[in-house]
Amino acid sequence: MKANTNPAKGMRDITPQEKEVRDYVEGVIVSTYKQSGFELIETPVVENIENLIGSKGGENLKLIFKILKRGEKLDFTKDISEDDLADLGLRYDLTVPLSRFYCNNKANLPSVFKALQVGNVFRAERAQKGRYRSFKQCDIDIIGDGTKAAELELIATTAKALTALGVNDFVVRFNDRRVLKAVILNCGFTEEEFDGVCIVVDKLDKVGMEGVEKELLGKCYNTESVENLMKALKNINENGTECLLEYGVSENVVNEVKEILEISREYANGNYDIEFDFTLIRGMGYYTGSIFEIAYKNLGYSIAGGGRYDEMVGNFIGEKIPAIGFSIGFERLVNQLMDEKFKVPNKEKVVLLFESEDKYIEVMKKADEIREMGYTVSIFEKAKKLGKQLNQFSEYGFNKFAVYSKDETEIKDLASN
Repeated sequence: MKANTNPAKGMRDITPQEKEVRDYVEGVIVSTYKQSGFELIETPVVENIENLIGSKGGENLKLIFKILKRGEKLDFTKDISEDDLADLGLRYDLTVPLSRFYCNNKANLPSVFKALQVGNVFRAERAQKGRYRSFKQCDIDIIGDGTKAAELELIATTAKALTALGVNDFVVRFNDRRVLKAVILNCGFTEEEFDGVCIVVDKLDKVGMEGVEKELLGKCYNTESVENLMKALKNINENGTECLLEYGVSENVVNEVKEILEISREYANGNYDIEFDFTLIRGMGYYTGSIFEIAYKNLGYSIAGGGRYDEMVGNFIGEKIPAIGFSIGFERLVNQLMDEKFKVPNKEKVVLLFESEDKYIEVMKKADEIREMGYTVSIFEKAKKLGKQLNQFSEYGFNKFAVYSKDETEIKDLASN
């Protein structure tokens, strides 16, 4: 039987060319975050299933890869449910593991902990372009700071990492779950209806105002409440934060939102945009305050997102601990850069060619000499059709070549060949 050489569904192989770009992008992000004082940690990809299920992760809780109990723990003789079969699961994001990590290591961490994580997460969702079942995230989080300084630092630092990669055409969209809740409840919806209404409003950019209204009415929400919300959406879209007090949003929250927007815009200095977006929802149920996303060009999806989750960390140890995080969608960012033919800068790659009669140990020594000059060098036997061979190396990412000589070996540009 012929073996299936395709990756598992929703997974993918990564070529050397893409891996080079990925490593560079990750290096720039990590370096930028470290320079801003964030400390790199690592957590397991496997978490206790109760931590994942109890995390208020929204729709992601339906996408958890569960791990079956092993050996004697797995007893099929009893009347058991799916939950009885699994005691572990693969992490669906980096926030839940960080919360557990902080509580487990709290005694050895500073009171305000600035964490940096890079790693793969797993979700059993429908695979499509740009959306995989295993994908990398780059997160920075601040635990222990409940002030707006944390919001300002995360927005500025994430923007700094993107601009360091030459990603400039982006917009930071900002909202607050407290604003969302106040407005939606003020329109006549109940606490129990809040999450369901948010899910529908989140579709505004895809289905428009008429589509949102139609879906809300189709779910049998109170007609007057729906009408009130549609008027509120129109009013807030036109007047932004200036009309929020009309809908029961507290003055403290409105002032905090305005100040974060004002200071972030001043720091951005026109290099990128910061805008208030009431329809920004973000699906995680664990968000308690500020939420934000970064939209890049006209892709139709965000390349980074996050928010404040002041209750998740404390849930592990029974005390309130403020926390906030911002995550770069690594796969989406890299995919876009690859589509734009992004090249790793200042990467001098030399292919050293030799004849079959050359003494190979001398070729290796020559390669080391060139490496000491700062080049990355790969050795290959020279083909009969040199031009065709050099074209292949150029397509593969090499920009220089040399033909081995016992005397002086000249390094030439592939582009000029």
